[in-house]
Amino acid sequence: MSYATIATSAADQALAARVIAAAVQEAWTAARDGNDYADDVRTSSENGRRLVYPVCIAADVEAAYASALAAGTPNPGGDDTVVTDGMILANVQAKWPQDAP
Repeated sequence: MSYATIATSAADQALAARVIAAAVQEAWTAARDGNDYADDVRTSSENGRRLVYPVCIAADVEAAYASALAAGTPNPGGDDTVVTDGMILANVQAKWPQDAP
């Protein structure tokens, strides 16, 4: 793990856009009906930005992004062979904020 890699990936606009897109898609699933965070994301897609850092610190995403940086891969955040859509979705779902009891 490297804080530099996490910071770089979190600032990657292409990766952030993909995370936000996954958050928006997840917010509109029936499984998220009645969830406060889903309601926030449905109101404004920018609220999905709250999940960018949690996704970027996930072990699989951080490792893949670091490997791509080391290999000199251009646009690693926009390259779905580096950080796959499945990785993003799995981490968005795992890090989804739950309502307070």
